Amino acid sequence: MSTVDIRKDLTQRNANVENEGAPRHGSPELTTHLLIDGDWCAASSADTFPVFNPARPDELVGHAAGATPHDVDRACSAAHKAFPRWAALTYAERADYLLRIAQALQSDAEDLEARTRLFTREHGKILREAALELSRLGERFVLTASYAQELSKEKQLPGPPFDTVVYRQPRGVAALIVPWNWPLSILGAKLPQALLAGNTVVIKPSRESCLTPALTIRRMAEMLPPGVINMVTGSSAVIGDPLLTHPLVRKINFTGSIGVGRRVMVKAAENLTPVTLELGGNDAGLVLNDACLDEAAFQRMFSGIFLSSGQICMALKRLYVHESRYDDVVAGLTKIAERQVVGDGLLPEVSMGPLNNREQFNIVRSLISEAKASGCDVRECGNIHNAEEFEQGYFVRPTFVLNPDQRMRVVTEEQFGPVIPIMSFADDEEAIDLANATNFGLCSSVWSSDNQRAMRVARRLEAGYTYLNAHGPTAQDNRGPFGGFKHSGIGRNLGFEGVVEFQDYHTISSAPGWLL
Repeated sequence: MSTVDIRKDLTQRNANVENEGAPRHGSPELTTHLLIDGDWCAASSADTFPVFNPARPDELVGHAAGATPHDVDRACSAAHKAFPRWAALTYAERADYLLRIAQALQSDAEDLEARTRLFTREHGKILREAALELSRLGERFVLTASYAQELSKEKQLPGPPFDTVVYRQPRGVAALIVPWNWPLSILGAKLPQALLAGNTVVIKPSRESCLTPALTIRRMAEMLPPGVINMVTGSSAVIGDPLLTHPLVRKINFTGSIGVGRRVMVKAAENLTPVTLELGGNDAGLVLNDACLDEAAFQRMFSGIFLSSGQICMALKRLYVHESRYDDVVAGLTKIAERQVVGDGLLPEVSMGPLNNREQFNIVRSLISEAKASGCDVRECGNIHNAEEFEQGYFVRPTFVLNPDQRMRVVTEEQFGPVIPIMSFADDEEAIDLANATNFGLCSSVWSSDNQRAMRVARRLEAGYTYLNAHGPTAQDNRGPFGGFKHSGIGRNLGFEGVVEFQDYHTISSAPGWLL
């Protein structure tokens, strides 16, 4: 099936909607395949697995190919075969390919709209957020391409004692493992970097959200020589270990939970394969007593907490507020939360969609139930668009848990949903101690009207990224490296440093005066 045929197929299926924009039960679904050596192909076993709409868990959106270990081997072999020619290109030549990909992702408005609507149906996020994620992918290719000139520079060390040249070279086949929550945006923090560095790749999207990623990856691969980009979809229990332990894989870049990240490290150790791990976060936000708390600030704070129904690794997940501003913050956030409409993300009036899957829904509901059982003041806000669908789908209203015990799971664990504890502190020292009292260390934020004070506090936070007077992906500077401390990860994505993660150093030297 050609790209044009896929676009027409998607458009037809997305057109099968009710008057309000919600798809009919039993509407036609599509099937996505694997991508191996430029071939859009079925799994060797011909197996597929279903993908359902989290707003209506009985509504089938499509099927994806269920790869086998044999398919993983084929994909890794294809990437290995394509590697020498791809690595031999200059940075400028590879950057040109990245720019072609960015253009291709945005050039067909009808295709882009169809993929956006499909993404909302399979993932649950509202249309506006789906469009943001799809557009961000292309932007990250453009930004990464801009590093080509700087990457091409070599360090020269004239003798004595030796003439020495130090430069970086690609590692080989890179396995890119992408989670379900922001699969395309997160792919944009790995894929263009791996390609510009000179690697070829095998991508494994999450089975919880893989239809739109599969179609988008295919579109990108069409801009490159066969085998540079390969993709396998399926169960991690079937293809996870074969990919992690494949002898041709020379780099693993994984984004996901801490538990799975530990397994990635264990399996990578079998071949001493280097890893980059971007794992969970339990981000603390510190609202100091001099913070500007106008309507715009509350909107940024709310977005940092509840964007994508809170299913973001860098979301604000623990909010610590100076005791003098506590009531103001609770009131300001509650006012915005009460305006939210929870429902199917395809509907224009809906501002918060469902959680992506039943497992995450059950985790979030258990955290809320535990907080209620402990006697906490738990406030569930917002409006339900359709009561019957709300009960059937994986919906959770925006929820605040006020001043819970610091030992409760809603504080100590990553909620990964639309619920946040709001706690008070007496002074900056206590706030810093509370923020750092965790095994997580992904992101944090400081809210203050004094930039020097904000910087002093920020420098003492144990986190890979700290936002000032904002929080989350809409405040992210993609030029900076992104990753975590402690259990939140190893290594960095994004920025110039994100490209270097896919390379290693090569030193060449000679007698003094002979080379330089």
